[in-house]
Amino acid sequence: MSDVNVNDEIKTRIAWLYHVEGMTQDEVANLVGMNRSRVLRILAAARQDGTVQIRVTTRMSRCVELERMLESRWSLTRAIVVPEPQDPSQLRGIIGAEVGAYMSQAVTSNMTVGLGWGKTLTSGVSAITPRAADGVKVLAMLGGLTRVSEVNPSEFAWRVADRLSAECYMLAAPVYAPDPATREALLGHPGLSEVFARAKTLDMAVVSVGDLTPHSVFSEYGLLTRDEIASLEAAGAVGDLLCHFIDAEGNVIDHPVNDRVLAVNPLSLRGTRQIVLASGGWHKLTVIRAALKLLRPTVLIVNELVAERLAKEER
Repeated sequence: MSDVNVNDEIKTRIAWLYHVEGMTQDEVANLVGMNRSRVLRILAAARQDGTVQIRVTTRMSRCVELERMLESRWSLTRAIVVPEPQDPSQLRGIIGAEVGAYMSQAVTSNMTVGLGWGKTLTSGVSAITPRAADGVKVLAMLGGLTRVSEVNPSEFAWRVADRLSAECYMLAAPVYAPDPATREALLGHPGLSEVFARAKTLDMAVVSVGDLTPHSVFSEYGLLTRDEIASLEAAGAVGDLLCHFIDAEGNVIDHPVNDRVLAVNPLSLRGTRQIVLASGGWHKLTVIRAALKLLRPTVLIVNELVAERLAKEER
């Protein structure tokens, strides 16, 4: 039996004995009849899959100060600023964990929640506290990828729905149609049109932003050609929001790629009661700022370095 697939009862018991009852790893190993190295692997797996969630309940004073500054400058209901990690590669997971924690307390009975996509949001799934079914509906706000290794909008929505015991509505079509005519034909499908109709009455939307660097998902998964990416940059695009490319002022640009996208238009989210924008990294500063201007979100989850810049900008 692998440590990843160990019986949930055993895994939970090991996590309880170590984290709650305060036993040493040797004591736990003796009690459950395993060697210490296996107990260590099971504890690590419990952290990774969300069985165990460790949170620091106090916040660094500078982050708290930045949160208040962001709330004032950008008219936010709430800002959450995370400290810069020693290892920058950890930032995505840290912000994702904050997204999961926020959703755990902010999603209430009978809400309809629209979801964007991206590696940051996906990394937060395990931080969502599982709950019993209480009428929540989850909506994937964009189509799926036909070739993917770790991030897919449809899978992300399904995984969130599973944690929330929610009904899930997905756009069962590729995120980019081959041409505008095909896109229009797909939009006439009753199942897809229902998703777009439900997106007009969301209680909460949770989104992130993407950039146009060589490490972006558009390059990594071959969603767009090099020529298309170059053309988008020439047209003023600084990144995407729900796979719609936007300029530095938060305008959805006039470009053929945007005419092919099967996703909820971010402009249509402005009437949503709660909009959560979560992203981080210095390379995304420009597109995060643009998304703030376009969406006017109620909640922003971001890292300290980007928060410093955004908090001090003139209105």
